[in-house]
Amino acid sequence: MRQSASFIPTLRETPQDAEIKSHQLLLRAGYIRQLASGIYTFLPLGIRVLQKIEKIVREEMDRIGAVELLMPALNPAELWQESGRWETYGPDLMRLKDRHERDFLLGPTHEEVITKLVRDEVKSYKKLPLILYQIQTKFRDEKRPRFGLLRGREFVMKDAYSFHADRESLDEVYDKMYEAYTRIFTRLGLNFRAVIADSGAIGGKGTHEFMVLSEVGEDTIAYSDGSDYAANIEMAEAAAAYEKPDEEERPLEKRFTGDRKTIEEVAAFLQVSPERCIKSLLFTVDGHYVLALVRGDHEVNDVKLKNFFDAQVVELAGEQAVKEVLKCPVGNLGPVAMKNEQPVKVVADHAVKYIVNGCTGANEEGYHFVNVNPERDFQGVEYADIRFIKEGDPSPDGKGTIRFTKGMEVGHIFKLGTRYSDAMKAVFLDENGKERPMIMGCYGIGISRLVSAIAEQTSDEKGLVWPKSVAPFDIHLILINERDEKQKQMAEELYDFLRREGFEVLYDDRKERPGVKFADSDLIGIPVRLTVGNKAAEDLVEIKLRKSGEMWETERSRVFAQLKEIFERI
Repeated sequence: MRQSASFIPTLRETPQDAEIKSHQLLLRAGYIRQLASGIYTFLPLGIRVLQKIEKIVREEMDRIGAVELLMPALNPAELWQESGRWETYGPDLMRLKDRHERDFLLGPTHEEVITKLVRDEVKSYKKLPLILYQIQTKFRDEKRPRFGLLRGREFVMKDAYSFHADRESLDEVYDKMYEAYTRIFTRLGLNFRAVIADSGAIGGKGTHEFMVLSEVGEDTIAYSDGSDYAANIEMAEAAAAYEKPDEEERPLEKRFTGDRKTIEEVAAFLQVSPERCIKSLLFTVDGHYVLALVRGDHEVNDVKLKNFFDAQVVELAGEQAVKEVLKCPVGNLGPVAMKNEQPVKVVADHAVKYIVNGCTGANEEGYHFVNVNPERDFQGVEYADIRFIKEGDPSPDGKGTIRFTKGMEVGHIFKLGTRYSDAMKAVFLDENGKERPMIMGCYGIGISRLVSAIAEQTSDEKGLVWPKSVAPFDIHLILINERDEKQKQMAEELYDFLRREGFEVLYDDRKERPGVKFADSDLIGIPVRLTVGNKAAEDLVEIKLRKSGEMWETERSRVFAQLKEIFERI
């Protein structure tokens, strides 16, 4: 492609609203442009990177027997009402009406559509297992779109769905998908980790997220420094071994604590450590009230709380609800002498059980209990792992200690089970002629998000540094002086020759100063730069590797051999 005839609007200055490196560089290098908040146009360079990623994804999906199709982005509300997600998905759903006032939505994901399709077409176990996938634009009404392509309202996604007659078949395909995703992200040149995750609004049991390690990631990954264990912090099991202090239990006593509400304030006033305090938070879990208890130095994990109750919606109750239900203000709640008139279930983290002579709210403004002993003073309390794991805790697999790092999600695989087939009556006849629900899996990759993820990990202070697998071109051919006939002739001949030999070449034939061309070349980030300049008269060209900065001159007759060797090793 001749750069003079292409559309690559590079920028010298960084746009003010671009917060992270990948967003800044993709804008400056002319890969994307923003149309509205969270909505982007892919320019010629950007679409080439996107298509390279799609090609790798297609190759690995085809390798495991997945079959491609394309489903509508516009979905009738009836399908989502049938699955129950019209009400539960939340405000991220892009809803609209047609001219007849019928409800529709722009699909953020396609479990409902694919379930209807397979339900209507597949009736026998002989047609299972079946793996279908698509690469398509999705829509989510993000409350706060940010970081360019990493959190947008319109994005490109690969979503795959599998249908099975039994769990063993689902497990087999899940493992194949796990391996395929590992190959995909490896081929893309990413530093990533597969972590245990929560299924969120998709539903189902058993899921892994594929996280690209990055300081700008919005997810915290808990990993072991002594094994390959890794999990999203929401799902990491707190496997700390607790021991009771060896001291005698003292009588329960109510103490005046005034307007001190926080754990830190109460602990300091009562001269106890936060570990001896019990933090009490009121939640609504699918419309029912739950008082969650954790140790003062721990935090309630609402995802674990949701999973413990197998719930759809978990929300922290507001101050007004606390006063109405428990008859006291936030900051004085506790599981002892509760004054609730409405039913309130109490669930405590395992660590709470090991507190001796602790303190907790007395359910009365200005007062707390001291010398609280859970097994003596609590009634009707269930114990479960409901806290966030902490850095320094022992790893759940018993190997090493937990450390934290940041990551951005680029892929997610789920074992859905019969979540959608039950709701939407997607059934088949087994070998005995008995009707059974199909067992499903779901597997997503954020294609457009990967453009930013790769850019974030592989760029440097000069610009983008694309891996050869996804670079928009293999070679950036630069003509220094278009008025020099010898240079122009050599550059034109090299351009034609390299394309015939199968290389993808961006030919900078613009009437620009050399400094501008070199700066743009570094910014755009193509793996190899080939420069035709003053030494064209000596039949010499310059080769530079974008990633390492290595540079040398070579005779034109040796260019092809050297380029072939370069692309075999980079």
